[in-house]
Amino acid sequence: MDFIVEAARKAIQELYGADVPADVISLQETRKEFEGQVTIVVFPIVRYSKKNPAETAEDIGAYLQANVPEITAYNVVKGFLNLVLSTEYFLNIFHAHTLAASFGEIAPNGKRVMVEYSSPNTNKPLHLGHVRNNLLGYSVAELLKASGYDVIKVNLVNDRGIHICKSMLAWQKWGNGETPENSGLKGDHLVGKYYVIFDAEYKKEIKTLTEAGQSEEQAKKAAPLIVEAQQMLQKWEAGDQEVISLWEKMNGWVYDGFGITYANLGVDFDRFYYESNTYLLGKDNIQEGLDKGVFFKKEDGSVWIDLTADGLDEKLVLRADGTSVYITQDIGTAQLKQDDYQMDESIYVVGNEQDYHFKVLFLILDKLGKPWAKGLYHLSYGMVDLPSGKMKSREGTVVDADDLIAEMIETARQKTEELGKTNDFPEADKNELYRNIGLGALKYFLLKVEPKKRLLFDPNESIDFQGHTGPFIQYTHARIRSLLAKAEYQPGAELAGIELSETELDMLMLLSKYPQQIVDAAAAHSPAVMANYLFELAKAFNKFYHEIPPIVKTEAGPQKQFRLNICRVTGDVLKKGMSLLGIVVPERM
Repeated sequence: MDFIVEAARKAIQELYGADVPADVISLQETRKEFEGQVTIVVFPIVRYSKKNPAETAEDIGAYLQANVPEITAYNVVKGFLNLVLSTEYFLNIFHAHTLAASFGEIAPNGKRVMVEYSSPNTNKPLHLGHVRNNLLGYSVAELLKASGYDVIKVNLVNDRGIHICKSMLAWQKWGNGETPENSGLKGDHLVGKYYVIFDAEYKKEIKTLTEAGQSEEQAKKAAPLIVEAQQMLQKWEAGDQEVISLWEKMNGWVYDGFGITYANLGVDFDRFYYESNTYLLGKDNIQEGLDKGVFFKKEDGSVWIDLTADGLDEKLVLRADGTSVYITQDIGTAQLKQDDYQMDESIYVVGNEQDYHFKVLFLILDKLGKPWAKGLYHLSYGMVDLPSGKMKSREGTVVDADDLIAEMIETARQKTEELGKTNDFPEADKNELYRNIGLGALKYFLLKVEPKKRLLFDPNESIDFQGHTGPFIQYTHARIRSLLAKAEYQPGAELAGIELSETELDMLMLLSKYPQQIVDAAAAHSPAVMANYLFELAKAFNKFYHEIPPIVKTEAGPQKQFRLNICRVTGDVLKKGMSLLGIVVPERM
């Protein structure tokens, strides 16, 4: 709608002698109860017109109708100027879309952005929280890519520390040589099993020590298992070959397991960073900060930053013994990634329990004078809850990602077979369909909600072919493909003499918004923007499908081909838009 902005600026220049910037012209979609498609908010313009809003709107409306061929009428409601655009305007735009092989594609903007997501620990499988993280990170990366950015998808793996040593020690003590191959367990599940065993045995030791008279705090520190695990970590940091070999073997099992889960979720990465390679980073940055007076030393030799003037607290950045804390290595890793890729922006997809940590991290980097710190962004997201009793959990505490995926596919199978529409499908096609529906339901349900919001995920509610769900959009796409196959569709047919119903005009307007929806979703780092647009489009298409005369049976000629073009472009937009959410839309359901 740039032409309306420019025409309004010209009107203000000629009517009132004022040269106004483009951002003074605020456009909105016209509310349904008024005639028109585009509304100009007049209130910011009255300072130039020196008239009241209604008079100003009348002036500009009359000018635009007289001078802009695409504007055929207008009406004024208080301080709002509603513009009626010509049928030819929408038909011309739509015809251009039907001929374009790359509908919705946006030219590269020359900017590079990194999206860091997943960031698992290598002591247990991925769980439901990781699922939301991975789906958010992948979709945000795809939206940014579609809106013109050069995108690097990164996974920073937490592959070291006491939690890793707990699994390693338990496997040493009670594993009896168990491997993924001889146990039939995925590698991440096998390692997670020994993490659970460690925890159970550790609690027994704590209980024994407390019964012998120690406080719980003393017992937690003195329990032989935790002491051994800490010694193992020290050996790892000292490069002990036996410990390193065990660490490499068990981490290898976990990576193989993660790889299967990532493939099942349909997410990928361009680069992996490992904490085992980055945990010593950051100390040079701390010295740099000391030299600049950003940090200060306390009497015990520990290094701190005072952020109280910024509304935060004092923060430890280096222990008295010279060892790092998490913020130290995060500072160093941020510098490493910037050195590697020279990004304009860097997005961290991490749960909202880390909000404070990232405020501190970004503020420290800014105070260190890093020019790229302004481009750092924490994509904070809320937890995912399940209705009580809706799903089994392997450990009784968290829902395993692999179990969740399997249950979603099984639920999709049951619900689809109840409808009886896949009876003639080959078995392999059925399995692929159930997988696409199950994962589509999961992904859409988690992505349609704004990331910051905590959400309640009900697997059964997510697979509803008539609700605000992924399967509803998938089914709409399949309906379109079936219709086009039956209706003798002729791409690029001449569209002369077309008459538009109100429903068809609504469809053309919705379709024309798709490229801007990509830009808006990417700018907001919110797949929910795209997800909800696609639902509105699918809903509008089903209204169109039911309100117009049956295309296949009763129509021929240009009007039929025009309506089939609406179907085809809608199908293309649903397919492309859903792919930006990581969702496959079947050709047949």
